[in-house]
Amino acid sequence: MVGSNLTLGLAVIGGLVLAGVVAHSAWNSRRNAPRQAQPDTAPPDAGGEPELREPSLDGFGADPVPLPLPDKKPGLDALIDVIAPIVLDGLVSGDAALAAMPPTRRAGSKPFAVEGLNELGQHWETPAAGQRYGAFQAGVQLANRTGALNEIEYSEFVMKAQAFADAVNGSPDFPDMLHEVARARELDQFASGHDAQLSFTLRARSAAWSPGYVQQNASRLGFVPGVIPGRMVLPAGSAGAPAMLGLAFDTQAALADDPAQSAIRELTLSLDVPQIPREEQPFLRMREAALALAAAMDGVVTDDHGHPIRPEAMDAIGADLQQLYDTLDARDLSAGSALARRLFS
Repeated sequence: MVGSNLTLGLAVIGGLVLAGVVAHSAWNSRRNAPRQAQPDTAPPDAGGEPELREPSLDGFGADPVPLPLPDKKPGLDALIDVIAPIVLDGLVSGDAALAAMPPTRRAGSKPFAVEGLNELGQHWETPAAGQRYGAFQAGVQLANRTGALNEIEYSEFVMKAQAFADAVNGSPDFPDMLHEVARARELDQFASGHDAQLSFTLRARSAAWSPGYVQQNASRLGFVPGVIPGRMVLPAGSAGAPAMLGLAFDTQAALADDPAQSAIRELTLSLDVPQIPREEQPFLRMREAALALAAAMDGVVTDDHGHPIRPEAMDAIGADLQQLYDTLDARDLSAGSALARRLFS
């Protein structure tokens, strides 16, 4: 009888241990599962019942929110372009000018452009059909983020501009190559020393995030889906301007067969400083977005090395940016201006 009671007791204890193991395993599984987006409650419909809407995911079946159209391409400017005037024997139609354009609009890695002096409006513009032009000018950018214009690129610019001029019976006047290449190097040196692309990393403290969970929280702060899966942007305040902030996470997680099961443990907020006007206060918006996402998603804001970024460090970054803005202003390359967007691209 004692043996039977002992066996029964051991069986009960074994069952309790097994149940505890199963329960602990299930609890761990729930704790470690990626956080999921929660349905948003829409306003009541005609029947008076709220409609539950499952949030859509960027890049996986949802149509991305259209971004603002870019501004018309800014004109050539001697501050950042080599410009070669082209004198004509007579008026040239826009159709003839378009037919004479080179197949590519680059000289090496630098943008190449042709502008015409509109006969009626007396302003420089990209040649258009149906218009007539009394002069042309060809230009190539002195520098961009690939570096300074070099001798080979300058020579390619001369060949393209000369071919265009020949086709429209024009005579180009090219600036001295050595002078322009030296000017390109000086501009590139300035741009390299005053280029700033900032990023914050947001890391999960405990449970990972699903792509839908990330998007739902980011969309509450104004972010919209980007073109590439795993990318979102915060649109600028003015139409046609580039996105103010970028948000990125693992593209493979976004493209998974079942994104809800993808585990994301970090995402990146980024700001391309020269592209956004200081009046938009983009760094303040970036800082606020990072802290808001960290609070909502149980994350911590860190640098690239995983070290938490303290408020005083953010204050120092903000102060440094004001000095950078002042320097760009003094060079007539204010952040967010057409010239700055071209130079820092």
